[in-house]
Amino acid sequence: MKPQSNPLKKSRNIFLLYLCFICANLCLTNMAKAIELKLKEGDIAPNFSVATSGGGKISLADYKGQNVILYFYPRDDTPGCTKEACAFRDHFADFKKKGAVVLGVSTDPVKSHDKFVEKFKLPLTLLADEDKKIVEAYGVWGEKSFMGRKYMGTSRVTFLIGPDGKIKKIWPLVKPEEHAAEVLAAL
Repeated sequence: MKPQSNPLKKSRNIFLLYLCFICANLCLTNMAKAIELKLKEGDIAPNFSVATSGGGKISLADYKGQNVILYFYPRDDTPGCTKEACAFRDHFADFKKKGAVVLGVSTDPVKSHDKFVEKFKLPLTLLADEDKKIVEAYGVWGEKSFMGRKYMGTSRVTFLIGPDGKIKKIWPLVKPEEHAAEVLAAL
């Protein structure tokens, strides 16, 4: 005798297969993709003047003659951004030994940066690009997508700017936990 198939079990299996297909598509859609940047290695880095965490104001020109790590991140105190900032914090002394300055940029206000700095004891300077002039000048502001929803935001991209003010290296795809070590190795 042949065992009879259970139609309920068959329906459940089809549903689970469909669910797996949907999840796989969402994961593939949400994977980080390198964005098309208008700036290239060798270009002069766009200058800027902006308010910083701690109530200061800086300009890129203030760092002429030094290597500058300018890293762009979406938002303060979010999981990926926190991992990235803490990795830069943990390697901060190494960057300093190599004569490099680390500057983080997001469109969050100074007040948000100050809370983020205090909460995670970040020794680096965060730039408050509320008017989006820096993210637009560096080409990291644009359309993003998460779980099928499109929105405007900052892409996670890092620029290494040399002492001469030219872009030495660009990282358009960043893994937050590993990135600081990767940048340090490039110095």
